[in-house]
Amino acid sequence: MSKIIMGVKLKERMKNASEFQALLSRYGCSISTRLGLHSTGADACSPDGLIILEFLNGAQSEAAAFEKEALALGEVEIQKMVF
Repeated sequence: MSKIIMGVKLKERMKNASEFQALLSRYGCSISTRLGLHSTGADACSPDGLIILEFLNGAQSEAAAFEKEALALGEVEIQKMVF
């Protein structure tokens, strides 16, 4: 079985986070690990966020469906690794 790791760059995260969070919740049973990263500084947080997702073994179709829906949001860039 393949292991899918997906890196998702969410642009304008403050504006788009709630819609993206709803998407993550819908696919929550297929995601085994979720790690959110963003840069912070003395004055403000980064406008973009990076989310690393690990999909469960055997969840290839769910990962593909998640990717399609995430890209449809319009403010998302995705990179994948498949092991």
